[in-house]
Amino acid sequence: MQTAPKKVITGWAMYDWANSVYNLVITTTFFPIYFNAATKKQFGTDLIPFLGRKFVNSSLYDYSLAVAYLFIAILYPVLTSIADTRGNKKSFMQFFCYMGAFGCSMLFFFNGANLWLGIICFMMAAMGYVGSLVFYNAFLPEIAAPEDQDRVSAKGFSYGYIGSVLLQIIGFALVVFFKDDPLLGPRLTFLLVGLWWAGFAQLTFSVLKNKPAQAIVKKNVFKDGFSEVKKVYNEVKHMPVLKRFLRAFLFYSMGVQTVMLAASFFGIKVLQLEDTKLIITMVLVQLVAIPGAIWMSRLSKVFGNLVVLMGVVVLWIFICIAAWYTARFKEMGGNPEFGFYGLAVAVGLVMGGIQSLSRSTYSKLMPETKDTASYFSYYDLTEKVAIVIGMFVFGFIHELTGSMKNSVLSLIVFFVIGFIWLYSALVKERRPLAHNISST
Repeated sequence: MQTAPKKVITGWAMYDWANSVYNLVITTTFFPIYFNAATKKQFGTDLIPFLGRKFVNSSLYDYSLAVAYLFIAILYPVLTSIADTRGNKKSFMQFFCYMGAFGCSMLFFFNGANLWLGIICFMMAAMGYVGSLVFYNAFLPEIAAPEDQDRVSAKGFSYGYIGSVLLQIIGFALVVFFKDDPLLGPRLTFLLVGLWWAGFAQLTFSVLKNKPAQAIVKKNVFKDGFSEVKKVYNEVKHMPVLKRFLRAFLFYSMGVQTVMLAASFFGIKVLQLEDTKLIITMVLVQLVAIPGAIWMSRLSKVFGNLVVLMGVVVLWIFICIAAWYTARFKEMGGNPEFGFYGLAVAVGLVMGGIQSLSRSTYSKLMPETKDTASYFSYYDLTEKVAIVIGMFVFGFIHELTGSMKNSVLSLIVFFVIGFIWLYSALVKERRPLAHNISST
């Protein structure tokens, strides 16, 4: 196949520009800071009552996000079954886009006292974000030839980082402008995130076209949806490299996604950084991530995707160790500020690259098929299950040990297992080549 025209590629990448503001502003920076401040102001402590028991506010945040991802993971097979058989991926992408944007905007009304509203809207935003991504990702093999998928995937992530940084700067300006009311600036930013997300997504929806629906429309989408997952699973079982890559992806995603989603609370609670410094640090992460994604895409052309991914996973292990030592340094009375900046740069360099390269690696390894949404549903289901496990473990260990630094250290186990499976996939990938060479 040929890669789609530049207009289509750019339009597709603009959805990263549109929805990445949720990932940075809501989950990474402003909302964790706001949630911590609003609940602490309302209840006078980090322990807040919810569903008949008291939670550490950061752990409640982790659990809420895990439940949202669990809900959408359960729905994935059904949604993609409908999208594949009726040829309306774009319609479902639009539905989840608008649901997520609405959830973000409604956070404007969350003030700490109405905890239920905050939790529900936060979960709506999360489900809208991850729900739309499965359909967005499924368009990649339809618009880009295999040799161009690394580049196109990296372009999307780069657009996302640029867009999210711009809105983060606007949000930071609002916080500074309304400094007499420290909660108003973030609330206005939440409203802007929803408008930005839904607004810029129109550029994507204007260029993406649905493929014709399959001739046979399935009658029971619930039964057939899970049958699709089982079908993909049974096919993947006979693909040694893809099977091992997905196992690796499951485990290292538990670490990567959890670090990205919990980083702000680590800065707030463990290192006790000022809000403004934390926001600036998160902007730094995004700026570094742009060249990081491009750099990793180029490295993959030289060394191969799996080798580069193995190297990046090793870097993530060192980041977790460094984060633990930074927390220990703080406990011993040191100033961890510059150490956190160094961690931010390291995370930025590998954050976008591992996401972009994982997506394009999967796209390359999957077989040629018309059921692209089903295959990417399986991929996204793997990632979302990883987030559910990772966030739950992170929050649970924090509550169990009373220290978030121990939660960070526990993530190393996930990265080590992921590395082992990547190495196994690499061995399987090279074995046929070695066999062919020895036969000549």
